Amino acid sequence: MTSRIVLLKASSRWIILFLALPVFATSVKAQICTGSLGDPVVNINFGYGSGTSTGYTPTNAYMLVSSNCPNDGQYTITNATSGCFSNAWHTVTNDHTGGGGFMLVNASFTAGDFFVATVGNLCPNTTYEFAAWIMNVLNKAGIRPNITFSIETPDGTILQDFSTGDIPESSSPSWKQYGFFFKTPADNPNIVLRMRNNAPGGNGNDLALDDITFRPCGEKVIADIVGSNDTINICENITASYYFSGSASSSYNSPVFHWQVSKDSGTHWEDIPGATSTSYTWNSGLPAGMYWYRLSVSEGSVQDLKACRVASENLVVNVRARPETDAGPDRVSYLGKPVTLLAVPTGTQDAYNWSPPDFLDNTTIINPQANPPVNKTYVLKATTPFSCERSDTVKVTVVAGIFVPNAFTPNGDGLNDQWRVPTIDPSLEAEATVYNRWGKIVYRAKQTEISWDGTYRGNPQPAGNYTWYIRFNSKDFPSMKGILTIIR
Repeated sequence: MTSRIVLLKASSRWIILFLALPVFATSVKAQICTGSLGDPVVNINFGYGSGTSTGYTPTNAYMLVSSNCPNDGQYTITNATSGCFSNAWHTVTNDHTGGGGFMLVNASFTAGDFFVATVGNLCPNTTYEFAAWIMNVLNKAGIRPNITFSIETPDGTILQDFSTGDIPESSSPSWKQYGFFFKTPADNPNIVLRMRNNAPGGNGNDLALDDITFRPCGEKVIADIVGSNDTINICENITASYYFSGSASSSYNSPVFHWQVSKDSGTHWEDIPGATSTSYTWNSGLPAGMYWYRLSVSEGSVQDLKACRVASENLVVNVRARPETDAGPDRVSYLGKPVTLLAVPTGTQDAYNWSPPDFLDNTTIINPQANPPVNKTYVLKATTPFSCERSDTVKVTVVAGIFVPNAFTPNGDGLNDQWRVPTIDPSLEAEATVYNRWGKIVYRAKQTEISWDGTYRGNPQPAGNYTWYIRFNSKDFPSMKGILTIIR
């Protein structure tokens, strides 16, 4: 009995992104697609190697086992194999993409089919790329796998076939992609995929199989960014527009266009609402991220089937984040004692620059010298490696010393209603304490602005004298003490 799978509806088809291939993965194709490819409309990837039955093997030929070292005529679904047959097999710890399961087959003694599946819902009269990843798991000389892929109609008519030839052993695990192209009939019947191992089992002929895909191949689709290459780098919050232009081969009878966007490096694609012409205007305003765009095309007769679409190469828009610049709080510089202003670092590769250069040691570390103008404002500009900028300001007030008022009138008339000590630099980490005549603390402030409204727990304190202390976390500034009078 031949097992069967049927492709999901186009609106919920599976899609896979072929990642950058590692050095031990290669591709062998019988021919190439001279036009444009679409997304995989079938992707058999064996999940994460749960060991469950696939239903893809002839039931009279191979037996599913849970062991990661199947014997002749057996197979398993796994994500790793090691220590098999006195280490005659490679230790394999990943599928070809590095994160899932694969089918591990130990060939039967008699050559024959080891994988058969039925695929439906392909587009009629359409060229498809078939591809699969295979590894010879034997790490020494032995019988080599030799696979014939065959695409057939249900009645056995062969539409296309391709043989890998002997797949050689390798010194380390090596995935290879094999593939070819075929054209579906005009009446679009179901397609039977058959894999036959032409070599016998015994000493070798052991293989791993992964990521079996079908992708439509159509006439050429082209897209570009007018006046630019295929990649744009732009900073967020920058107002700009770019124009995408596309075209398709004249061999399309009634082409239907859709511009698409991917926000996850091509794993998933979405149609852009209303973008159904050969041009598209991209406007700024997106948050930081990488955005891929492409133009997809299908014939009007099958426009509702995404499985029939092919697409252009990707256009990339990188929206780069602006740095989070922080120049710190406003500062106080005392005569003869300059202050050092440091930015709060937000990116290890960001460049910083202070301006104007007046009274600065340099323009990257600010150290205003004595006697600059009072209330001088400095600008800190941070720049990322992608030339995205953001600025922040800090005001430096120069004073002769710390002045502490000795009286205030908290009567609500808007004049001298609070006791303030305005000329303390934040770097001193001042701690202020006010005591009433009985030694009870009625106000305390630490590392914050010193500003008392004359109340304690919401209750106005009576007129009279109070003692205050201010301590500093700096040996250059001794503690201060004095008398404060509330006048009512």
